[in-house]
Amino acid sequence: MADGFHDYPCSTALNGPGEREGSGCTPRGGHRIRAIIGRGELENTIFVGRRSTGKVWTRELHDKYPDRDWILGRILWLCGNESGFNRGGQVDSQRRYIYLHGTPPVEPMGVPMSHGCIRLRPADVCELADQMKPGTLVSILES
Repeated sequence: MADGFHDYPCSTALNGPGEREGSGCTPRGGHRIRAIIGRGELENTIFVGRRSTGKVWTRELHDKYPDRDWILGRILWLCGNESGFNRGGQVDSQRRYIYLHGTPPVEPMGVPMSHGCIRLRPADVCELADQMKPGTLVSILES
């Protein structure tokens, strides 16, 4: 971290950037962290519906459920800050359940594969979550 900025390898949406509900795209623009979920859980804790399952991801589980969209470690739930662009109506990032969350170490970074969320390595999302608080600003930019 330098000057309050963080830079981690990540994976964004397979469908590219976009704000519309149901698009499967990663929303752009200014956001803030609405909630941080999972502090105190193990790095590879599995979440479903924003709740810990009490189970930890393993390669064996991954092989058993190869098409699962794993949410691991922590969830930083985002809320859009730009009315009409990523907040409200059919473009509301929070209502779309857009998160920064952990993904299995066998999944590639830098390759768009998510359903709209931003995937990070579990260690990275845990480190980030431990340094953030609700209300922290997040900018999602196209590179």
